[in-house]
Parts: sequence; structure tokens; C-alpha cells
Amino acid sequence: MRRLRDPVTGLLFVLPMLVLFLVFRIFPTLGAAGMSFTNWNIGGEWSFVGTANYARMLQDDTFWTSLRVTLVYVAVYVPLTVLISLGTALLLNSVVFLRGLFRGMLFLPYVTSFVLAGVIWRWIYEFNGLLNGLLAKADVGPVAFLEQSALVLPALAVVSAWKGFGYSMLILLAGLKAIPGSYLEAARVDGAGPWQRLRAITLPLLRPALFFVMIIETISAFQVFDTIYVMTGGGPARASYTLIYALYDKGFRGWEFGYAATFGMVLFAIILVVSLIQRRFLGRENT
Repeated sequence: MRRLRDPVTGLLFVLPMLVLFLVFRIFPTLGAAGMSFTNWNIGGEWSFVGTANYARMLQDDTFWTSLRVTLVYVAVYVPLTVLISLGTALLLNSVVFLRGLFRGMLFLPYVTSFVLAGVIWRWIYEFNGLLNGLLAKADVGPVAFLEQSALVLPALAVVSAWKGFGYSMLILLAGLKAIPGSYLEAARVDGAGPWQRLRAITLPLLRPALFFVMIIETISAFQVFDTIYVMTGGGPARASYTLIYALYDKGFRGWEFGYAATFGMVLFAIILVVSLIQRRFLGRENT
């Protein structure tokens, strides 16, 4: 009887979260998958169209433009955020004086609204904003960061990295704290320098935390919307027109919810494939 009671008790504890996960994650995903095979409109009327939405999407220049923009953004944002998170975690791990204060200050942008962050950074990037003011003192500029197609994605990636690196920093800092100090001390006694200790001990033992950070930051990059909506609206000339923004455009401006769901399912598939690839190369159990 006790063997039966323990699993049931455990299930009762996880049941509320399981219900929330099913209601707000699994069921909406299944609903979007089904909607992508229909021509669902704003009035709730729909009819089954099979794979017509997917065939239309493959012939839509908007899709290929948004896919290219999204991949470029991910390629810029993820390495930038991971490097900033790792660098600040390593610095905090070596700080003894006022460590909690510095940790709180670096984490503060993470709890700031994306809309507020977008408004602040839009002012920073403006012609008469803070950044161009500093460049003017160096006899450079002004630079149209948000009006040039070549600069807008790096500029947006900087904003998102500033906003989001705090969470990944704490994950990596926890991973650094879990590394036994005896390993680093033994390497120091053997004559290993800081770079050798980082490369041979710290990074290999930090790999699980780095894998987790890479996954969450990659998913975050593919789902970027708030910053683009506030700062550029997908411009200039669709240079920041990502897949999520295209989904919003098709669904909530064009009222083609079935077609918009197709973009969502493609994005879901891309994130799944990229996560599995990262799992293959970064998250192997034998590391």
C-alpha cells in the first residue's frame, strides 16, 4: 500500500504545475498546429485547407526575408549574450567585496520591461541621443543605428543582450560555485596560469550550465518581438522583420490566423532542431 501511496502523493504535488503546463503550453501548441491547416479568420470561421498554407509560405518572399533576418539576429545575439554572461560571471566569482551589490546591479536590467528598455535605448541610439553625443566628442558620427539595414540587427542585439544577460549570468555563476576549489588549487600548484585553468578546468566543468544558457538564449533570440516592435517596427526596409514579427503582422494585422500559425509551427520546428543540435554537441552526458 505504501508503494502505491508515495507515487500518488508525488503526483498530487506536481499536478497543479502539470495542469498549467498542459493548458498554457501543450494545448495551445496543438491548437496552433491544427490551425495551420485551416484558413481561420477573425470571426472564428474556418475551413480545412490541408497544406495550402505551407505551400503558400514557401512561395512567400516575406517568409524567406523574415527567416534570414531571424537567423542573422540569432547568430549575433546568442554569442554576444553568452560571452557577456560568462565574462560577468567570472568577474563576480572572483569578487569578494560587495559581491551581492554588484550581482544585484548587473541583474537589474533583466527585471526591467522590454518596452521600457526599448524606449531608453531608442533614445540612446537617436541622432541627438547619448551614444551619438559621445561619438561626436571623438569626431565620429552621427550614426543612424536604427535607420541603416547593416546596423539595425547588431544594435537590437546589444539592447536584448543588455536586457537579458543577467539571468544567464546567475546560472553560470551558480555553475562556477559548484566547481570544487581543490581542482583549481591543484592546477595552480602545478603552475597552470589563469587562461590554462579556465580552458582546462573551468569551461569543461561548466559545460552543463553553458548548454542550458545556450538553449534558453537561442530560444529567446528566435522569439524576439518586444524590442523590435518598440524600436523599429520591423524596419528599415524589413531589415529587422523577424519570424515572430511576421507572425504578428499576418495574424493581428492581416487577420490570417491560419497562415500566421504556419509561421509559428515553422519557428517551433526550427527551435526544436537547433536545440537538438546543441544537445548533440554541447550537452553530451559523457562530458
